[in-house]
Amino acid sequence: MNYPRRTFLRMTLISSGALLLHACRKPPAAGQPPGVSYYTCSMHTWVHENAPGKCPVCGMDLIPVMKSGAEATAVMPAGFVVPLDRQQEIGVTYATVERAPLRRTMRAAANVDFDRLRDWQYVARTDGYVKALFVTSPGEIVTAGQPLLSLYSPDLFATEREYVMLLGAPGAAPESLLASARARLKQWNVSDEEIAALETNRKPASEVTFCSPFRGVVREVAAQQGGSVKAGDKLVEVVDLSDVWVWADFYESELGILSIGQKSTVTVSAYPGEKFTGEIVVMNPFLDEATRTFKVRIDVANADLKLRPGMYADVSLDVEMGEGLIIPLNAVMPTGRRNLVFVDKGGGRLEPRDVTLGAEYDGGYEVKAGLAEGDRIVSSATFLIDAEAQIQGALKDLDATSGETRE
Repeated sequence: MNYPRRTFLRMTLISSGALLLHACRKPPAAGQPPGVSYYTCSMHTWVHENAPGKCPVCGMDLIPVMKSGAEATAVMPAGFVVPLDRQQEIGVTYATVERAPLRRTMRAAANVDFDRLRDWQYVARTDGYVKALFVTSPGEIVTAGQPLLSLYSPDLFATEREYVMLLGAPGAAPESLLASARARLKQWNVSDEEIAALETNRKPASEVTFCSPFRGVVREVAAQQGGSVKAGDKLVEVVDLSDVWVWADFYESELGILSIGQKSTVTVSAYPGEKFTGEIVVMNPFLDEATRTFKVRIDVANADLKLRPGMYADVSLDVEMGEGLIIPLNAVMPTGRRNLVFVDKGGGRLEPRDVTLGAEYDGGYEVKAGLAEGDRIVSSATFLIDAEAQIQGALKDLDATSGETRE
């Protein structure tokens, strides 16, 4: 058949182009598994080789990249591979998932305060004059029953004389009048012992002596010797420091772990190495909106008076919460939406696991799901292992499941 010259030339060019394309196509290397596109390095992905071997840059084992439609993906059955020598280079260490006691040590900053029920303030309940001061300054230690000051009062003298007259009146004085006089004397801080002495010696006194109700420390001396006082004026304040309050600040997240009666340890910088033991007595239910903390009151015995109101203190509590699976803190790779752990499958092969974590305890996290007792996991260099996994595409399935996209 005779073709026009132009048509003949066109057919010749097409045939020649097809032969050239066929000739330029690189045949697969001998022994290369079907479906393998090429071999690459997990660290130097621009390396493309037709056969397995070592990376010409770093010497790591090359991994196969399979043909997957229009997109090639690295072959990573049951995880991905980081050669053992490479793991050694980047400092990978391992830990075993163990079942252990769930023990948590909680720490908080605190302040020492005095016991409000062991604070006694003497206040003038009638007008008068301070006749004598037996204590002069804050910090003085007083014993129970020790005189603090004496107060002269004409009103007190009149009431005591009235009481004596009722006691010595011919015939029995009405009990209501006697009770009323005794009540006025007690109102002016006259003790039962002093009233009993008055009933015996029948000698009214124009002054009353205030004595310390317990062994304690003088906190304030507001009265002045010889000075006048009005009803309601503060005279002397005494505090018993044999027991003190320690107020500690704990975070909102720790609320469910603490409870009344828990033992705690208190330390202060004034006595390095010395520990004071107390227990939680009050948990303030009102949180500080700015710091998201709440206050806990710990009562501490202080017989030696070493703990002083206003001191800074550190509080620690050991909380036992049964047993559970524990993994090291550094073994967890948080990605935002999940917590990732890399399980050692042997021979350099690692498997990424999405785990569910519980609370943080001393030395690690509790694992609720995703791992089993005895699993061997990466416990350090997790960021570098995560980078290896991303290069090799080992996290694509997990990312697709969680809907997470990482740069």
